[in-house]
Amino acid sequence: MKISHLAIWTTDLEGMRNFYIHYFDASSGEAYFNHSRDFKSYFVTLGGDCSIELMQMPGIPKSKNDPRKQFTGLTHFAIQLGSKQKVDELTEQLRKDGFQVVGEPRTTGDGFYESVILDPEGNRVELTA
Repeated sequence: MKISHLAIWTTDLEGMRNFYIHYFDASSGEAYFNHSRDFKSYFVTLGGDCSIELMQMPGIPKSKNDPRKQFTGLTHFAIQLGSKQKVDELTEQLRKDGFQVVGEPRTTGDGFYESVILDPEGNRVELTA
């Protein structure tokens, strides 16, 4: 078994799509639109089998979680970049471009090298070597 994809509700569908394409070299499928529900989505694929479904529909409330704090439930997803240097470089590029870095690059106690950033809508994205 494997995880097929994860899904993110968004208020800025095109902005989120562009973020993942630009910073993570993702590819995007065609937009899907369900007129009866006013539902729109894209699947963006990050190198291989991993996809993120970005979804937008009126009436979906904003999360009340503070993205700078931990909370119960799904709290982040990780994108493996392949090296410590790539983690450092992308973390700095995202910071320079105005995105929040909420976890500086570091080696964790269990040996992972990672940083944590917030995407344009405050979702925690872990960048790993």
